[in-house]
Amino acid sequence: MTEDVHAEDGSSPVAEAVLPLPLEFEALYLANQEAFHSYALLRLGNNGAAEDAVHRAFLEILRHWDALLEEHNLQQQTWAILRRVVIAQTLEAFRKHLTLLRGETGLFQALGNLPPRQFDAIVLRHILQYDTKRISWYMGVTPSTVDYHCRKAKERLEPAVASYIKTEGDRE
Repeated sequence: MTEDVHAEDGSSPVAEAVLPLPLEFEALYLANQEAFHSYALLRLGNNGAAEDAVHRAFLEILRHWDALLEEHNLQQQTWAILRRVVIAQTLEAFRKHLTLLRGETGLFQALGNLPPRQFDAIVLRHILQYDTKRISWYMGVTPSTVDYHCRKAKERLEPAVASYIKTEGDRE
């Protein structure tokens, strides 16, 4: 049961409760929030999207806080998390943008319909031109898995492109 509990003045005591955060996490937040926001704003180009990305990154950092404290370079690892979140947000926005595009080939729709991992791999490799090592780092998979996702994505995209090429050839 999830009944909403309200105080007599209508406020929600749950919403006003402050979660006990580790002191070191709060220090990390205060030291990095502005730089994280600047980076996200530069990459995403929108203040709202940047704030959302930084929020998501800090939630991810908090979720893995104990493991991050054991890392050799905490600062490097937290920046890596921010970069992954920003890349993920960029890819999500790109996928949404594809649904608005119309083209003769059907390639945009076919790209937008790819499964998430195949979409990420194909966009990172062929549109953003990241190398396999960078893609595998971002996706958290081996380079051979990146190659597999790209191969499967190409197989799914081939009918959209092949039908356009065949149509173009028929016009001559």
